[in-house]
Amino acid sequence: MMTDIEIAQAAKILPIEKVAERVGITEEHLERYGKYKAKIDLSLLKDPDHSADGKLILVTAISPTPAGEGKTTTTIGLADALSRLGKKVCVALREPSLGPVFGIKGGAAGGGYAQVVPMEDINLHFTGDFHAIGAANNLLAAMLDNHIQQGNALGIAPRRITWKRCVDMNDRQLRFIVDGLGGRVNGTPREDGFDITVASEVMAVLCLSSSIADLKRRLSDIIVAYTYDEKPVTAGDLHAAGAMAALLKDAIKPNLVQTLEGTPAFVHGGPFANIAHGCNSVIATRMAMKTADYAVTEAGFGADLGAEKFLDIKCRAAGIVPSAVVIVATIRALKMHGGVSKAELSVENVDALKRGMPNLLRHVSNIKDVYGLPAVVAVNRFPTDTDAEINELISECAAFGVEAVLSDVWAKGGAGGEDLASAVLQLCSSDASDFRYAYESSASLMDKITAVAEKIYRADGVDFEPKAKKQLKRFEELGFGSLPVCMAKTQYSFSDDPSLLGAPEHFRITVRDVKVSAGAGFVVALTGDIMTMPGLPRVPAAEKIDVDDNGVITGLF
Repeated sequence: MMTDIEIAQAAKILPIEKVAERVGITEEHLERYGKYKAKIDLSLLKDPDHSADGKLILVTAISPTPAGEGKTTTTIGLADALSRLGKKVCVALREPSLGPVFGIKGGAAGGGYAQVVPMEDINLHFTGDFHAIGAANNLLAAMLDNHIQQGNALGIAPRRITWKRCVDMNDRQLRFIVDGLGGRVNGTPREDGFDITVASEVMAVLCLSSSIADLKRRLSDIIVAYTYDEKPVTAGDLHAAGAMAALLKDAIKPNLVQTLEGTPAFVHGGPFANIAHGCNSVIATRMAMKTADYAVTEAGFGADLGAEKFLDIKCRAAGIVPSAVVIVATIRALKMHGGVSKAELSVENVDALKRGMPNLLRHVSNIKDVYGLPAVVAVNRFPTDTDAEINELISECAAFGVEAVLSDVWAKGGAGGEDLASAVLQLCSSDASDFRYAYESSASLMDKITAVAEKIYRADGVDFEPKAKKQLKRFEELGFGSLPVCMAKTQYSFSDDPSLLGAPEHFRITVRDVKVSAGAGFVVALTGDIMTMPGLPRVPAAEKIDVDDNGVITGLF
Protein backbone atom coordinates (compact mmCIF):
# COMPACT_ATOMS: atom_id res chain seq x y z
CA MET A 1 0.00 0.00 0.00
CA MET A 2 1.35 3.41 -0.96
CA THR A 3 1.86 6.04 1.74
CA ASP A 4 0.26 9.48 1.51
CA ILE A 5 3.49 11.08 0.36
CA GLU A 6 4.07 8.37 -2.26
CA ILE A 7 0.55 8.91 -3.62
CA ALA A 8 1.15 12.68 -3.75
CA GLN A 9 4.54 12.30 -5.43
CA ALA A 10 3.10 9.98 -8.08
CA ALA A 11 0.32 12.40 -9.01
CA LYS A 12 0.29 14.35 -12.27
CA ILE A 13 -0.09 17.95 -11.14
CA LEU A 14 -1.58 20.62 -13.36
CA PRO A 15 0.28 23.90 -13.91
CA ILE A 16 -1.19 26.40 -11.48
CA GLU A 17 -2.55 28.65 -14.23
CA LYS A 18 -4.69 25.73 -15.48
CA VAL A 19 -6.07 25.27 -11.97
CA ALA A 20 -6.85 28.99 -11.75
CA GLU A 21 -8.68 28.86 -15.08
CA ARG A 22 -11.17 26.35 -13.63
CA VAL A 23 -12.61 29.05 -11.39
CA GLY A 24 -12.06 32.03 -13.67
CA ILE A 25 -8.91 33.45 -12.04
CA THR A 26 -6.95 35.25 -14.75
CA GLU A 27 -3.26 36.10 -15.13
CA GLU A 28 -4.05 39.58 -13.82
CA HIS A 29 -4.59 38.20 -10.31
CA LEU A 30 -2.09 35.31 -10.35
CA GLU A 31 1.33 35.59 -8.64
CA ARG A 32 3.22 32.32 -9.27
CA TYR A 33 5.42 30.66 -6.67
CA GLY A 34 6.97 28.10 -9.02
CA LYS A 35 4.92 25.83 -11.28
CA TYR A 36 2.30 24.55 -8.86
CA LYS A 37 1.65 27.29 -6.30
CA ALA A 38 0.46 30.87 -6.58
CA LYS A 39 -0.76 33.75 -4.49
CA ILE A 40 -3.92 35.54 -5.54
CA ASP A 41 -3.99 39.33 -5.47
CA LEU A 42 -6.62 40.86 -3.20
CA SER A 43 -8.01 42.88 -6.10
CA LEU A 44 -9.84 39.70 -7.16
CA LEU A 45 -12.40 40.41 -4.44
CA LYS A 46 -13.37 43.63 -6.26
CA ASP A 47 -13.46 42.06 -9.73
CA PRO A 48 -16.98 42.46 -11.22
CA ASP A 49 -16.63 39.01 -12.79
CA HIS A 50 -16.57 37.54 -9.28
CA SER A 51 -19.29 39.55 -7.59
CA ALA A 52 -21.69 36.75 -6.63
CA ASP A 53 -21.18 34.47 -3.64
CA GLY A 54 -21.35 30.70 -3.95
CA LYS A 55 -22.73 28.47 -1.19
CA LEU A 56 -20.48 27.78 1.78
CA ILE A 57 -20.14 24.24 3.18
CA LEU A 58 -18.51 23.78 6.59
CA VAL A 59 -16.84 20.48 7.48
CA THR A 60 -16.36 19.74 11.18
CA ALA A 61 -16.07 16.59 13.28
CA ILE A 62 -16.67 14.70 16.49
CA SER A 63 -14.28 15.19 19.43
CA PRO A 64 -10.90 13.95 18.15
CA THR A 65 -9.20 10.81 19.41
CA PRO A 66 -5.90 9.05 18.60
CA ALA A 67 -7.98 6.81 16.31
CA GLY A 68 -8.36 9.68 13.83
CA GLU A 69 -11.37 11.26 12.14
CA GLY A 70 -10.11 12.45 8.74
CA LYS A 71 -11.76 15.87 8.60
CA THR A 72 -9.30 17.40 6.11
CA THR A 73 -9.36 14.25 3.98
CA THR A 74 -13.17 14.37 3.91
CA THR A 75 -13.17 18.10 3.07
CA ILE A 76 -10.90 17.55 0.07
CA GLY A 77 -12.69 14.39 -1.06
CA LEU A 78 -16.07 16.13 -0.83
CA ALA A 79 -14.83 18.96 -3.03
CA ASP A 80 -13.52 16.48 -5.60
CA ALA A 81 -16.83 14.62 -5.47
CA LEU A 82 -18.79 17.82 -6.07
CA SER A 83 -16.52 18.52 -9.03
CA ARG A 84 -17.19 15.02 -10.40
CA LEU A 85 -20.90 15.82 -10.20
CA GLY A 86 -20.32 18.79 -12.48
CA LYS A 87 -20.22 21.55 -9.89
CA LYS A 88 -17.84 24.50 -9.88
CA VAL A 89 -16.12 24.11 -6.52
CA CYS A 90 -13.21 25.41 -4.45
CA VAL A 91 -11.64 24.16 -1.24
CA ALA A 92 -10.53 26.54 1.54
CA LEU A 93 -8.16 25.00 4.09
CA ARG A 94 -5.71 26.05 6.78
CA GLU A 95 -1.95 25.82 6.31
CA PRO A 96 -0.22 23.13 8.40
CA SER A 97 2.05 24.22 11.26
CA LEU A 98 5.58 22.84 11.36
CA GLY A 99 5.08 21.99 15.04
CA PRO A 100 2.61 19.12 14.49
CA VAL A 101 4.30 18.13 11.20
CA PHE A 102 7.54 17.37 13.07
CA GLY A 103 5.76 16.42 16.29
CA ILE A 104 3.01 13.86 16.68
CA LYS A 105 0.66 14.42 13.74
CA GLY A 106 2.87 14.33 10.69
CA GLY A 107 1.65 15.95 7.47
CA ALA A 108 -1.69 17.76 7.36
CA ALA A 109 -2.71 18.07 3.72
CA GLY A 110 -5.32 15.33 3.63
CA GLY A 111 -4.63 11.65 3.09
CA GLY A 112 -4.80 8.77 0.64
CA TYR A 113 -6.41 9.86 -2.62
CA ALA A 114 -7.94 12.99 -1.10
CA GLN A 115 -5.00 15.37 -0.72
CA VAL A 116 -3.91 18.85 -1.68
CA VAL A 117 -0.63 19.07 -3.56
CA PRO A 118 2.28 19.74 -3.75
CA MET A 119 2.02 18.00 -0.39
CA GLU A 120 5.64 18.45 0.71
CA ASP A 121 5.62 22.19 0.00
CA ILE A 122 2.31 22.74 1.79
CA ASN A 123 3.50 20.85 4.88
CA LEU A 124 6.87 22.59 5.07
CA HIS A 125 7.70 26.22 4.22
CA PHE A 126 5.02 26.62 1.52
CA THR A 127 5.03 30.30 0.44
CA GLY A 128 6.58 31.62 3.66
CA ASP A 129 3.39 32.92 5.30
CA PHE A 130 4.17 31.51 8.74
CA HIS A 131 7.69 32.90 8.65
CA ALA A 132 6.29 36.34 7.85
CA ILE A 133 3.80 36.06 10.71
CA GLY A 134 6.57 35.04 13.09
CA ALA A 135 8.75 37.93 11.91
CA ALA A 136 5.92 40.45 12.44
CA ASN A 137 5.20 39.01 15.90
CA ASN A 138 8.87 39.17 16.91
CA LEU A 139 9.39 42.64 15.47
CA LEU A 140 6.66 43.84 17.81
CA ALA A 141 8.35 42.06 20.73
CA ALA A 142 11.69 43.65 19.86
CA MET A 143 10.17 47.13 19.57
CA LEU A 144 8.42 46.66 22.91
CA ASP A 145 11.61 45.73 24.75
CA ASN A 146 13.55 48.44 22.93
CA HIS A 147 11.02 51.04 24.06
CA ILE A 148 11.66 50.05 27.67
CA GLN A 149 15.43 50.05 27.10
CA GLN A 150 15.36 53.53 25.53
CA GLY A 151 13.70 55.24 28.49
CA ASN A 152 10.20 53.73 28.66
CA ALA A 153 8.29 56.92 27.83
CA LEU A 154 4.96 55.04 28.00
CA GLY A 155 5.62 53.81 31.52
CA ILE A 156 5.30 50.11 30.65
CA ALA A 157 5.46 47.81 33.67
CA PRO A 158 7.88 44.98 32.74
CA ARG A 159 5.87 42.57 34.90
CA ARG A 160 2.72 43.46 32.97
CA ILE A 161 4.02 42.60 29.50
CA THR A 162 1.57 40.21 27.84
CA TRP A 163 3.22 39.87 24.42
CA LYS A 164 5.40 36.81 23.75
CA ARG A 165 7.80 35.94 20.99
CA CYS A 166 6.92 33.00 18.76
CA VAL A 167 8.42 30.22 16.67
CA ASP A 168 6.61 27.69 14.48
CA MET A 169 7.92 24.63 16.28
CA ASN A 170 6.93 22.49 19.25
CA ASP A 171 9.56 23.53 21.80
CA ARG A 172 8.59 23.20 25.48
CA GLN A 173 11.99 24.60 26.52
CA LEU A 174 10.82 28.05 25.39
CA ARG A 175 7.54 28.18 27.33
CA PHE A 176 9.05 30.08 30.25
CA ILE A 177 12.38 31.86 29.95
CA VAL A 178 14.30 34.77 31.47
CA ASP A 179 15.90 37.17 29.02
CA GLY A 180 17.61 40.55 28.96
CA LEU A 181 20.54 39.22 31.00
CA GLY A 182 24.14 40.33 30.67
CA GLY A 183 24.07 43.90 31.96
CA ARG A 184 22.26 47.11 31.11
CA VAL A 185 23.29 47.29 27.45
CA ASN A 186 21.65 43.91 26.81
CA GLY A 187 18.16 44.86 27.90
CA THR A 188 15.96 44.70 30.97
CA PRO A 189 15.95 41.30 32.70
CA ARG A 190 12.43 39.86 32.85
CA GLU A 191 10.41 36.70 32.62
CA ASP A 192 9.38 35.95 29.05
CA GLY A 193 8.26 33.07 26.86
CA PHE A 194 7.40 31.84 23.40
CA ASP A 195 4.13 30.79 21.78
CA ILE A 196 3.95 28.56 18.73
CA THR A 197 3.33 30.80 15.70
CA VAL A 198 -0.17 29.48 15.12
CA ALA A 199 -1.10 30.72 18.62
CA SER A 200 0.16 34.25 17.92
CA GLU A 201 -2.47 36.95 17.79
CA VAL A 202 -0.81 38.08 14.54
CA MET A 203 -1.97 34.80 13.00
CA ALA A 204 -5.54 35.42 14.19
CA VAL A 205 -5.37 39.02 12.96
CA LEU A 206 -4.22 37.96 9.49
CA CYS A 207 -6.95 35.31 9.29
CA LEU A 208 -9.75 37.67 10.30
CA SER A 209 -8.66 40.73 8.30
CA SER A 210 -10.67 41.72 5.24
CA SER A 211 -8.03 43.95 3.59
CA ILE A 212 -4.61 45.49 4.15
CA ALA A 213 -6.27 48.55 5.72
CA ASP A 214 -8.19 46.28 8.09
CA LEU A 215 -4.97 44.36 8.80
CA LYS A 216 -3.18 47.56 9.81
CA ARG A 217 -6.05 48.63 12.04
CA ARG A 218 -6.16 45.26 13.78
CA LEU A 219 -2.39 45.14 14.22
CA SER A 220 -2.47 48.60 15.75
CA ASP A 221 -5.11 47.47 18.28
CA ILE A 222 -3.03 44.56 19.64
CA ILE A 223 -2.45 45.02 23.39
CA VAL A 224 1.12 44.10 24.32
CA ALA A 225 1.43 45.31 27.91
CA TYR A 226 0.01 47.52 30.64
CA THR A 227 1.48 50.60 32.25
CA TYR A 228 2.23 51.04 35.94
CA ASP A 229 -1.19 52.67 36.29
CA GLU A 230 -2.95 49.75 34.51
CA LYS A 231 -3.52 51.38 31.11
CA PRO A 232 -3.20 49.11 28.05
CA VAL A 233 -0.29 49.65 25.65
CA THR A 234 -0.89 48.75 22.00
CA ALA A 235 1.22 48.08 18.95
CA GLY A 236 -0.11 51.40 17.69
CA ASP A 237 1.33 53.15 20.75
CA LEU A 238 4.72 51.66 19.80
CA HIS A 239 4.29 52.75 16.15
CA ALA A 240 4.85 49.15 15.06
CA ALA A 241 1.74 48.42 12.98
CA GLY A 242 3.03 49.84 9.68
CA ALA A 243 6.24 47.82 9.70
CA MET A 244 4.38 44.70 10.78
CA ALA A 245 1.91 45.14 7.91
CA ALA A 246 4.84 45.58 5.51
CA LEU A 247 6.15 42.18 6.58
CA LEU A 248 2.68 40.70 5.99
CA LYS A 249 1.80 42.37 2.68
CA ASP A 250 2.37 39.14 0.72
CA ALA A 251 1.34 36.74 3.49
CA ILE A 252 -2.18 38.20 3.51
CA LYS A 253 -2.70 37.06 -0.09
CA PRO A 254 -4.28 33.57 -0.22
CA ASN A 255 -2.32 30.66 -1.65
CA LEU A 256 -3.80 28.68 -4.54
CA VAL A 257 -2.92 25.00 -5.01
CA GLN A 258 -4.94 21.96 -6.14
CA THR A 259 -6.28 18.61 -5.03
CA LEU A 260 -5.02 15.36 -6.55
CA GLU A 261 -7.96 15.63 -8.98
CA GLY A 262 -7.19 19.22 -9.97
CA THR A 263 -9.86 20.96 -7.90
CA PRO A 264 -8.70 24.49 -6.95
CA ALA A 265 -7.80 24.84 -3.29
CA PHE A 266 -7.04 27.97 -1.24
CA VAL A 267 -4.70 27.05 1.63
CA HIS A 268 -4.15 30.06 3.84
CA GLY A 269 -3.62 30.77 7.52
CA GLY A 270 -3.60 28.25 10.32
CA PRO A 271 -4.63 29.20 13.87
CA PHE A 272 -5.17 26.25 16.25
CA ALA A 273 -8.78 25.68 17.30
CA ASN A 274 -8.02 24.76 20.90
CA ILE A 275 -6.11 27.99 21.62
CA ALA A 276 -7.29 30.30 18.80
CA HIS A 277 -10.26 30.46 16.42
CA GLY A 278 -9.11 27.56 14.25
CA CYS A 279 -10.21 28.61 10.75
CA ASN A 280 -8.50 29.54 7.51
CA SER A 281 -8.48 33.20 6.51
CA VAL A 282 -11.62 35.22 5.86
CA ILE A 283 -10.06 36.46 2.62
CA ALA A 284 -9.41 32.91 1.35
CA THR A 285 -12.94 31.81 2.24
CA ARG A 286 -14.36 34.86 0.46
CA MET A 287 -12.25 34.14 -2.62
CA ALA A 288 -13.45 30.54 -2.67
CA MET A 289 -17.06 31.76 -2.46
CA LYS A 290 -16.50 34.43 -5.14
CA THR A 291 -14.85 32.07 -7.64
CA ALA A 292 -16.98 28.93 -7.20
CA ASP A 293 -20.61 27.92 -6.83
CA TYR A 294 -19.67 25.77 -3.82
CA ALA A 295 -16.88 26.57 -1.34
CA VAL A 296 -15.92 23.73 1.00
CA THR A 297 -14.03 24.71 4.13
CA GLU A 298 -13.20 23.17 7.50
CA ALA A 299 -12.76 24.22 11.10
CA GLY A 300 -10.23 22.66 13.44
CA PHE A 301 -10.76 19.83 15.95
CA GLY A 302 -14.31 18.93 17.04
CA ALA A 303 -17.44 20.98 16.45
CA ASP A 304 -17.38 22.22 20.06
CA LEU A 305 -14.16 24.11 19.25
CA GLY A 306 -13.57 24.79 15.55
CA ALA A 307 -17.19 24.96 14.40
CA GLU A 308 -18.28 27.00 17.43
CA LYS A 309 -15.56 29.56 16.73
CA PHE A 310 -16.18 29.47 12.99
CA LEU A 311 -19.84 30.31 13.60
CA ASP A 312 -19.60 32.65 16.60
CA ILE A 313 -16.37 34.47 15.66
CA LYS A 314 -15.57 34.13 11.95
CA CYS A 315 -19.12 34.23 10.58
CA ARG A 316 -19.92 37.18 12.83
CA ALA A 317 -16.81 39.08 11.69
CA ALA A 318 -17.13 38.26 7.99
CA GLY A 319 -20.90 38.28 7.57
CA ILE A 320 -21.01 34.78 6.08
CA VAL A 321 -23.23 31.78 6.87
CA PRO A 322 -22.78 28.13 5.81
CA SER A 323 -25.55 26.56 3.76
CA ALA A 324 -24.73 23.10 5.11
CA VAL A 325 -22.53 21.46 7.75
CA VAL A 326 -20.81 18.09 7.44
CA ILE A 327 -19.89 16.34 10.71
CA VAL A 328 -17.15 13.75 10.19
CA ALA A 329 -17.00 10.62 12.33
CA THR A 330 -15.24 7.29 12.25
CA ILE A 331 -16.50 4.09 13.80
CA ARG A 332 -13.02 3.60 15.28
CA ALA A 333 -13.13 6.95 17.08
CA LEU A 334 -16.67 6.41 18.33
CA LYS A 335 -15.64 3.03 19.77
CA MET A 336 -12.79 4.81 21.55
CA HIS A 337 -15.31 7.27 22.98
CA GLY A 338 -17.18 4.15 24.07
CA GLY A 339 -14.24 2.93 26.13
CA VAL A 340 -12.25 0.73 23.72
CA SER A 341 -8.46 0.99 23.76
CA LYS A 342 -6.64 1.91 20.54
CA ALA A 343 -5.18 -1.60 20.30
CA GLU A 344 -8.68 -3.16 20.20
CA LEU A 345 -10.34 -0.83 17.69
CA SER A 346 -10.09 -3.30 14.79
CA VAL A 347 -12.30 -5.80 16.60
CA GLU A 348 -16.05 -5.53 15.98
CA ASN A 349 -17.75 -4.00 19.03
CA VAL A 350 -21.26 -2.71 18.42
CA ASP A 351 -21.87 -2.13 22.14
CA ALA A 352 -18.84 0.20 22.38
CA LEU A 353 -20.06 2.04 19.28
CA LYS A 354 -23.43 2.56 20.98
CA ARG A 355 -21.69 3.91 24.08
CA GLY A 356 -19.66 6.34 21.93
CA MET A 357 -22.56 7.55 19.76
CA PRO A 358 -23.68 10.28 22.23
CA ASN A 359 -20.53 12.23 21.37
CA LEU A 360 -21.52 12.40 17.70
CA LEU A 361 -25.16 13.09 18.44
CA ARG A 362 -24.32 15.96 20.79
CA HIS A 363 -22.29 17.62 18.03
CA VAL A 364 -25.17 17.08 15.61
CA SER A 365 -27.60 18.57 18.10
CA ASN A 366 -25.41 21.64 18.56
CA ILE A 367 -25.24 22.33 14.84
CA LYS A 368 -28.95 21.77 14.25
CA ASP A 369 -30.56 22.96 17.48
CA VAL A 370 -28.19 25.67 18.75
CA TYR A 371 -27.13 27.17 15.41
CA GLY A 372 -30.13 26.21 13.29
CA LEU A 373 -28.06 24.79 10.42
CA PRO A 374 -28.79 21.70 8.30
CA ALA A 375 -26.29 18.89 8.83
CA VAL A 376 -25.23 15.52 7.48
CA VAL A 377 -22.88 12.96 9.08
CA ALA A 378 -19.97 11.73 6.96
CA VAL A 379 -18.81 8.29 8.09
CA ASN A 380 -15.15 8.18 7.11
CA ARG A 381 -14.84 4.50 6.29
CA PHE A 382 -12.00 2.27 7.47
CA PRO A 383 -11.35 -1.28 6.16
CA THR A 384 -11.94 -2.70 9.65
CA ASP A 385 -15.49 -1.30 9.90
CA THR A 386 -18.03 -4.12 9.87
CA ASP A 387 -21.51 -4.12 8.35
CA ALA A 388 -23.07 -4.47 11.81
CA GLU A 389 -21.21 -1.38 13.06
CA ILE A 390 -22.01 0.67 9.97
CA ASN A 391 -25.70 -0.27 10.10
CA GLU A 392 -25.87 0.60 13.80
CA LEU A 393 -24.36 4.06 13.23
CA ILE A 394 -26.62 4.84 10.28
CA SER A 395 -29.66 3.59 12.20
CA GLU A 396 -28.94 5.65 15.32
CA CYS A 397 -28.36 8.78 13.24
CA ALA A 398 -31.63 8.23 11.37
CA ALA A 399 -33.48 7.85 14.67
CA PHE A 400 -31.93 11.14 15.78
CA GLY A 401 -33.11 12.87 12.60
CA VAL A 402 -29.84 13.22 10.71
CA GLU A 403 -28.65 11.35 7.63
CA ALA A 404 -25.35 9.44 7.86
CA VAL A 405 -23.52 8.77 4.59
CA LEU A 406 -20.53 6.51 4.03
CA SER A 407 -17.45 8.29 2.67
CA ASP A 408 -14.59 6.36 1.08
CA VAL A 409 -12.55 9.27 -0.25
CA TRP A 410 -9.27 8.14 1.37
CA ALA A 411 -9.25 5.02 -0.81
CA LYS A 412 -11.17 6.26 -3.87
CA GLY A 413 -10.80 10.04 -3.99
CA GLY A 414 -13.79 11.99 -5.27
CA ALA A 415 -15.47 8.82 -6.55
CA GLY A 416 -15.74 7.63 -2.95
CA GLY A 417 -17.56 10.79 -1.89
CA GLU A 418 -20.30 11.15 -4.48
CA ASP A 419 -23.06 9.93 -2.15
CA LEU A 420 -21.91 12.45 0.45
CA ALA A 421 -21.76 15.19 -2.19
CA SER A 422 -25.33 14.41 -3.28
CA ALA A 423 -26.54 14.64 0.32
CA VAL A 424 -24.74 17.97 0.77
CA LEU A 425 -26.22 19.36 -2.44
CA GLN A 426 -29.67 18.42 -1.21
CA LEU A 427 -29.06 20.30 2.06
CA CYS A 428 -27.79 23.33 0.17
CA SER A 429 -30.90 23.42 -1.99
CA SER A 430 -33.36 22.85 0.85
CA ASP A 431 -33.05 26.36 2.29
CA ALA A 432 -33.45 24.80 5.74
CA SER A 433 -31.09 27.24 7.47
CA ASP A 434 -32.38 29.18 10.43
CA PHE A 435 -28.96 30.40 11.48
CA ARG A 436 -28.39 32.02 14.85
CA TYR A 437 -25.38 32.54 17.10
CA ALA A 438 -24.89 30.81 20.45
CA TYR A 439 -24.97 34.25 22.13
CA GLU A 440 -25.64 37.86 21.27
CA SER A 441 -22.93 40.52 21.06
CA SER A 442 -24.78 42.56 23.66
CA ALA A 443 -24.39 39.88 26.36
CA SER A 444 -21.72 40.33 29.03
CA LEU A 445 -18.42 38.48 28.60
CA MET A 446 -19.24 36.18 31.51
CA ASP A 447 -22.65 35.41 29.99
CA LYS A 448 -21.06 34.66 26.60
CA ILE A 449 -18.61 32.21 28.16
CA THR A 450 -21.43 30.63 30.14
CA ALA A 451 -23.58 30.34 27.01
CA VAL A 452 -20.87 28.38 25.17
CA ALA A 453 -20.22 26.17 28.20
CA GLU A 454 -23.89 25.39 28.82
CA LYS A 455 -25.28 25.31 25.27
CA ILE A 456 -22.35 23.71 23.41
CA TYR A 457 -20.46 21.71 26.04
CA ARG A 458 -23.63 20.98 28.11
CA ALA A 459 -21.84 21.93 31.33
CA ASP A 460 -23.84 22.62 34.47
CA GLY A 461 -22.16 26.03 34.71
CA VAL A 462 -18.88 27.94 34.82
CA ASP A 463 -16.60 28.66 37.76
CA PHE A 464 -14.56 31.83 37.23
CA GLU A 465 -11.40 32.08 39.28
CA PRO A 466 -11.03 35.49 41.00
CA LYS A 467 -8.27 36.62 38.63
CA ALA A 468 -10.41 35.83 35.57
CA LYS A 469 -13.49 37.51 37.04
CA LYS A 470 -11.50 40.66 37.79
CA GLN A 471 -10.01 40.76 34.31
CA LEU A 472 -13.38 40.30 32.58
CA LYS A 473 -14.77 43.25 34.50
CA ARG A 474 -11.71 45.31 33.50
CA PHE A 475 -12.07 44.33 29.83
CA GLU A 476 -15.65 45.56 29.83
CA GLU A 477 -14.54 48.85 31.42
CA LEU A 478 -11.97 49.20 28.60
CA GLY A 479 -14.71 48.79 25.96
CA PHE A 480 -14.20 45.16 24.97
CA GLY A 481 -17.50 43.86 26.31
CA SER A 482 -19.09 43.51 22.85
CA LEU A 483 -16.36 41.15 21.56
CA PRO A 484 -17.06 37.44 21.03
CA VAL A 485 -15.28 34.91 23.23
CA CYS A 486 -12.67 32.37 22.15
CA MET A 487 -12.58 29.34 24.42
CA ALA A 488 -9.15 27.78 24.98
CA LYS A 489 -10.03 24.22 25.95
CA THR A 490 -8.85 20.66 25.44
CA GLN A 491 -9.97 19.25 22.11
CA TYR A 492 -10.47 15.74 23.47
CA SER A 493 -13.55 16.34 25.60
CA PHE A 494 -16.64 18.53 25.81
CA SER A 495 -15.37 19.30 29.32
CA ASP A 496 -12.04 20.88 30.32
CA ASP A 497 -10.81 17.42 31.43
CA PRO A 498 -9.31 15.50 28.47
CA SER A 499 -10.01 12.15 30.14
CA LEU A 500 -13.81 12.65 30.03
CA LEU A 501 -14.62 11.15 26.62
CA GLY A 502 -18.00 10.59 25.00
CA ALA A 503 -20.70 13.04 26.07
CA PRO A 504 -20.00 13.79 29.75
CA GLU A 505 -22.71 15.23 31.98
CA HIS A 506 -22.88 16.99 35.35
CA PHE A 507 -19.56 18.79 35.08
CA ARG A 508 -18.54 22.42 35.38
CA ILE A 509 -16.03 24.44 33.34
CA THR A 510 -13.34 26.34 35.22
CA VAL A 511 -12.03 29.56 33.64
CA ARG A 512 -8.65 30.15 35.25
CA ASP A 513 -7.55 33.18 33.25
CA VAL A 514 -8.63 35.43 30.39
CA LYS A 515 -6.86 37.69 27.94
CA VAL A 516 -8.04 40.14 25.34
CA SER A 517 -6.96 39.79 21.73
CA ALA A 518 -8.09 43.28 20.78
CA GLY A 519 -6.57 43.12 17.32
CA ALA A 520 -8.14 39.80 16.43
CA GLY A 521 -11.36 41.01 18.02
CA PHE A 522 -12.11 38.43 20.70
CA VAL A 523 -11.56 37.66 24.37
CA VAL A 524 -9.79 34.38 25.15
CA ALA A 525 -10.98 32.28 28.10
CA LEU A 526 -8.35 29.81 29.29
CA THR A 527 -9.60 26.57 30.81
CA GLY A 528 -7.83 23.47 32.11
CA ASP A 529 -4.13 23.06 31.36
CA ILE A 530 -4.24 24.33 27.79
CA MET A 531 -0.84 25.55 26.51
CA THR A 532 0.16 27.92 23.73
CA MET A 533 3.51 26.18 23.16
CA PRO A 534 3.28 22.40 22.63
CA GLY A 535 6.17 20.00 23.20
CA LEU A 536 7.49 17.15 21.09
CA PRO A 537 6.41 13.57 21.91
CA ARG A 538 8.82 10.82 23.02
CA VAL A 539 9.28 9.76 19.39
CA PRO A 540 8.67 12.85 17.20
CA ALA A 541 7.62 12.45 13.58
CA ALA A 542 10.79 14.35 12.66
CA GLU A 543 12.84 11.21 13.36
CA LYS A 544 11.25 9.51 10.32
CA ILE A 545 11.53 12.40 7.86
CA ASP A 546 14.44 12.47 5.39
CA VAL A 547 15.44 13.74 1.96
CA ASP A 548 17.59 11.95 -0.64
CA ASP A 549 20.28 13.30 -2.98
CA ASN A 550 17.62 14.19 -5.55
CA GLY A 551 15.65 16.26 -3.07
CA VAL A 552 12.85 13.69 -2.70
CA ILE A 553 11.34 13.80 0.80
CA THR A 554 10.28 10.64 2.63
CA GLY A 555 8.51 9.99 5.93
CA LEU A 556 6.20 13.01 5.73
CA PHE A 557 3.15 10.82 6.49
